[in-house]
Amino acid sequence: MTQALYRKYRPKGWDAVIGQDHVVQTLTNSIKADRVGHAYLFAGPRGTGKTTVARLLAKAVNCLNEDPAQRPCNACENCKAVNENRFMDMIEIDAASNNGVDDVRDLREKINFSPSQGKYKVYVVDEVHMLSSGAFNALLKTLEEPPPHAIFVLATTEIHKIPATVLSRCQRHEFRRVPVDEIVTNLKQIVAAENLTADDEALTLIARQSAGGMRDAQSLLDQLSSTGTKITLALAQTVLGTATSKTVLDIISSVLDHQPAHGLETIHRALDSGADPRSLARQIVEYLRGLMLIQMGNIDQVEATREVKQQMDVHAKSFSTSDVLRMMKIFNNAATDLRGGWQPSLSIELALAEVLDAPTESPQIAAPVRTQPKPVPVTKTREASQPEVKSDAPISEKPVINAGDITKAWKHLAASLPKSQANLSALLNSVRMIDVQGKTLVLGLASDVLVSKIDKPDQIEAIQKLIKDNFNVELSVRCIVTNAKGKIPANVAQDGMVAAAIQHGGEIVDME
Repeated sequence: MTQALYRKYRPKGWDAVIGQDHVVQTLTNSIKADRVGHAYLFAGPRGTGKTTVARLLAKAVNCLNEDPAQRPCNACENCKAVNENRFMDMIEIDAASNNGVDDVRDLREKINFSPSQGKYKVYVVDEVHMLSSGAFNALLKTLEEPPPHAIFVLATTEIHKIPATVLSRCQRHEFRRVPVDEIVTNLKQIVAAENLTADDEALTLIARQSAGGMRDAQSLLDQLSSTGTKITLALAQTVLGTATSKTVLDIISSVLDHQPAHGLETIHRALDSGADPRSLARQIVEYLRGLMLIQMGNIDQVEATREVKQQMDVHAKSFSTSDVLRMMKIFNNAATDLRGGWQPSLSIELALAEVLDAPTESPQIAAPVRTQPKPVPVTKTREASQPEVKSDAPISEKPVINAGDITKAWKHLAASLPKSQANLSALLNSVRMIDVQGKTLVLGLASDVLVSKIDKPDQIEAIQKLIKDNFNVELSVRCIVTNAKGKIPANVAQDGMVAAAIQHGGEIVDME
């Protein structure tokens, strides 16, 4: 069986540790001065060298070389035993699967036995934050006063979960993410040693994808090397799933051209082909990030082919920076949204609808700036556009129920739906305007996409049942497109001109 690159090239000496000079310097000084502590806590992101440094420490304190400055020497019997995973006095414990009180009690019983091969027994507890509260309490006394032949090294990626009582008993060392240039240098050394061929751009992409984790970078290189071909940027993008697909370009173009139907069709075509909606949302965010970098003058930081960069340059000039930032935030929410239930595509569909709902969109019917009926209070609204609603517009039939009552209860109604109707619940939360005209409940949504999603017989029937069960009235439901920024206040006539202004884009700015 072929050995994984990250194991094959694991550092065997202090000088081979990359990106953690501050930790290495402290530990080597303590070994030279024979002032090794009894408990250490290594904290930091995954793949940054915590377990590797723990193994080096175990090797150094048990090294037989007479010169402390040369430890570990990798030549003595103890160093060779550690390198070959047969050193009996280095015990690695996975706290994720050994996290109970009984496991710690078992450790406490065995810790008093003298070392079998070396001078010290070194216990490396990985993912120590996974220990239960009872297990931490059982470990406290041993951490504070271990036998003279025992050393603890606790490793964690989530230091905030470690009790303060444990932190106070350990020497704490923070591991940092490895810089991209240092990862690239290491990858080039591995490429040369393994007789591989790789473009510098591809290695840079691997380094950035690893997010500062050396182990992750080496694993990604291992994955790409298994293809048996030259590791190019295009290959790296395809294998690692970072290539800018035609789907992403089509979605961005549909936003630019304001074609919601085309955008939705593109998404569904991709999902029908097996794409994951959250993964697609992440690709869109990565593409938008590239547009942002181009707009900020950092095109060299964009990993893309020449053809894609040319398209990105066109899009970067077509969108304003604020538009790009707004779209990034919306699609990033879709990429991290765990909701959706039985309809996993809902999050990215809602994201597209929200993106297409541009603030500058022109309404079909305008509203007056303000209206002053007497002697009732005056409500001022900000106009949607210049033409005014005609004064002889037909007056709606008197509502059978106050729309304000429904508005107040709307969030509760949406939340009361069962998990099987999570799709409808999310759509109800997207409603921007609620009105009652006679025996009709009018729901305003931001786009045609959202209206088409909610305006289905089963959805409408479920809404009618909600209203019937909670207000004991039977209403028909009509869904419309509106760019209203808020719902009509309860003290404003639901069928008057102010309501019409709000419904078609107006915004209340003052009440007199």
